[in-house]
Amino acid sequence: MDVLEVQDEVTTPSIPLDKLVAIYLKMRDAKDKLTADYKQKYADIEDQMAVLEAEMFGVCKHMNADSIRTKAGTIIRSVKSRYWTNDWDSMYHFIKENDAYGLLEKRLHQTHMKEFLSENPDLLPMGLNVESEYTVVVRRSKEN
Repeated sequence: MDVLEVQDEVTTPSIPLDKLVAIYLKMRDAKDKLTADYKQKYADIEDQMAVLEAEMFGVCKHMNADSIRTKAGTIIRSVKSRYWTNDWDSMYHFIKENDAYGLLEKRLHQTHMKEFLSENPDLLPMGLNVESEYTVVVRRSKEN
């Protein structure tokens, strides 16, 4: 029994597959256009807001104020800090030495975990959860 026979036994689509794929691709194109339009409009608004933020920041700096109340709302100037490392070996050593594992985010690198498990099928960490599901991918034919 070949693959096509198995597919016909499982389910026969109500619309020919060629038409299903064409409709799917048209919908995906429409979704991509909506996303691109949204991203452009969003970026335009962000650019406009950045100009306003710079103006308000300048006023706060000139007045040496961390907050300014107006009828419309309050402007708050604050310090935003981000942290990163260029030396992960030293950072891991520091975290281990100081029992500071809370400095790390609690998530697994999906690709590395998949590779590790495929290379070490007998090593499963306690508490590891796996969710797998079939998905469908549609590729445009070279004719289109």
